[in-house]
Amino acid sequence: MTGQMNTSAFVFFLLIIGITLVITWWASRRNQSAGDFYTAGGGITGWQNGLAIAGDYMSAASFLGIAGAIALKGFNGFFYSIGYLVAYLVVLYIVAEPLRNLGKYTLADAITTRFNAKAIRSVAALNTMAISTFYMIAQLVGAGAIIKLLLGWSYETSIIVIGILMTIYVVFGGMLATTWVQIVKAVLLMGGTIALSLMVLAKFNYNPMEFFNGVSAKLGQGMLTPPAPTTMTAGLDNISLNLALVLGTAGLPHILIRFFTVKDAVTARKSVVYATFIIGLFYLMTPILGYGAAYFVGQDAIKQANAAGNLAAPLLAQHLGGNLFLAFVSAVAFATILAVVAGLVIAAASAFAHDFYSNVLKGGKATEKQQMTAARYASIGIALFSIVLALGAQKMNVSYLVALAFCVAASANLPVIIFTLFWRNFNTGGAVIGMLVGLIGSIGLILISPNVMSKETALFPLSSPAIVSIPLGFLAAYVGAKLYKKKEKDNYDEILVRANTGIGASGAVNH
Repeated sequence: MTGQMNTSAFVFFLLIIGITLVITWWASRRNQSAGDFYTAGGGITGWQNGLAIAGDYMSAASFLGIAGAIALKGFNGFFYSIGYLVAYLVVLYIVAEPLRNLGKYTLADAITTRFNAKAIRSVAALNTMAISTFYMIAQLVGAGAIIKLLLGWSYETSIIVIGILMTIYVVFGGMLATTWVQIVKAVLLMGGTIALSLMVLAKFNYNPMEFFNGVSAKLGQGMLTPPAPTTMTAGLDNISLNLALVLGTAGLPHILIRFFTVKDAVTARKSVVYATFIIGLFYLMTPILGYGAAYFVGQDAIKQANAAGNLAAPLLAQHLGGNLFLAFVSAVAFATILAVVAGLVIAAASAFAHDFYSNVLKGGKATEKQQMTAARYASIGIALFSIVLALGAQKMNVSYLVALAFCVAASANLPVIIFTLFWRNFNTGGAVIGMLVGLIGSIGLILISPNVMSKETALFPLSSPAIVSIPLGFLAAYVGAKLYKKKEKDNYDEILVRANTGIGASGAVNH
């Protein structure tokens, strides 16, 4: 396929781009205020937000990366599916409702309800931009691989084209356009995944047990069972990876800002329940895609198309449904990437414009027009920066890249969110130090791990540093709070009531 243009794929791509650009045009006419741009005016319903959260969450890592990881590594790849799904229970039970009640536009809004400090907004904005950029690199790598396969464009051209598109969605359409692009993408992705899974199972009389027995007979029982760690490091790496996946979602800025697009905490909770069911169904199908690709396409052919396995699902679609179905599935993957990167860009742009530009540089006195202009310029800057980084990450599995973003989110944001909501003696010093140490510690360990350095020269032995960096973030937040001596107004009781009831929450319905 590589090097030739799949005409039907090009038509599907144009169709999806056309639909999303129409949505962006429609949304741009409704963006009258900063609230409209950042959170769609808080007017998204529970089922819409549930679909949008699912669309935001089921990224290129899920569709391309996990299928590839399972196809090449067997059960080891399925760890990603388990971790991503369980993570939503952490969001549902701990984070979704309190954050909606405390925040307005961004994560920093929620934290500064307790500590009204410029330093917190600055560091929170830095965290959001760093995590969003990390996550975006993974999406762009997936986009580059899939467009290269289908349209014969170079990897570099593919990255630049998708970068321009995602910038257009955010700059002109804001959160409203991003939300509806995510809803369209979630419906398409679920439709494509269900169809592809049924096509695989049809070869085995729609009997999952017969399917797995067939995989075991052809590829070996080892593909279906969790491998015993060969070394202590390998065992710790598995635990560390799963820690990052399970705890990381609750610190992801582009997921957290979705809770500010609904009118109240009750709707936020409903939207997470909708999202969990949709996401759960999707992840239950990932082993069918991964093992199906290994069974029908073959591991060698998958590696030949893309060394990291990122094209396993599209190649399976081509094998079972021909070029037309390959074109449809690949266009769905393309829509998946567009929707997720738009969500990431708007999270990062909102953090810069609302938290740093408006509240730190302008002291809270920036007009709505100035904020929206700053957000649009930030969107362009973040997109350009991500494109440059993605150009150098071509050979990495997108699921693994996303796992690293989860690690940074769990280390830098989660400790501060938990302590803000549940620890009376937490303070500004703890929040700032916790966020900075979590961010610098996790990224620092990634840079000296085997991901960046070779296995022989790596200074840190684990590929996923979460097992060290997450406790480090919690410890730094605790120690920082204990060392910080400045007397602060204690409004914890007020925060506790507001977080759990919604009374006094911005845009919330008082109960």
